[in-house]
Amino acid sequence: MSNYTMERRQKGFTLVEIAIVLVIIGLLLGGVLKGQELINSAKVKNMANDFRNVPLYIYGYQDRFKALPGDDIKANTNLPKDSAGVDAKEGDGDGKIGGIWSSTTPSDESARFWQHVRLAGLATGATSPGDDGYYPTNVDGGRIGVQSMASSYISGMTGAYLVCSGGIQGRYAKQLDATLDDGIHNTGSMRVVPKNHTAGNAAPATALVDDDTYSVCMAL
Repeated sequence: MSNYTMERRQKGFTLVEIAIVLVIIGLLLGGVLKGQELINSAKVKNMANDFRNVPLYIYGYQDRFKALPGDDIKANTNLPKDSAGVDAKEGDGDGKIGGIWSSTTPSDESARFWQHVRLAGLATGATSPGDDGYYPTNVDGGRIGVQSMASSYISGMTGAYLVCSGGIQGRYAKQLDATLDDGIHNTGSMRVVPKNHTAGNAAPATALVDDDTYSVCMAL
């Protein structure tokens, strides 16, 4: 047999070699997908904890000061000064957390809420509205907030308070509802609304698109 014939037979991959390469590729893809699944699960767990923490802040503050954080009419005597050396801002004491959950107006009780719970030692974070990072965000950078349910934010929802988290992708909103509520995004105590909704009786989103972003709200 000539050297030329042997060289021709040795060119290319054998079926066994191709099979091994395909197995390796499959293992790598499986590892990547599993890693992404773990990242997604950790993200949803983090977001779920945001919702779980807010009632702890509310009831912890009420237990200590007999008032609502943000609404506390004696905040300047109940709490220390903020990071700017200024007395804590008082609420009007009407038993409601006034203002929209996403407010960045320092005089709104929904904005003062974060100062009160942090100065009370119930939560960590900036204590002056002028500080960077004063307004809390979720793991994806969406705003987190709380308001009273006095003026319903979402049609059909009932409760004393409403906790909302914005900028959440549809895929995570579905997992959040399955984790904290009934797994149906437009019923129960947790509902999903279009991301641009700011006030008034909004209807929940009719269908969730995985890559679109929404605001997720839970009634307390």
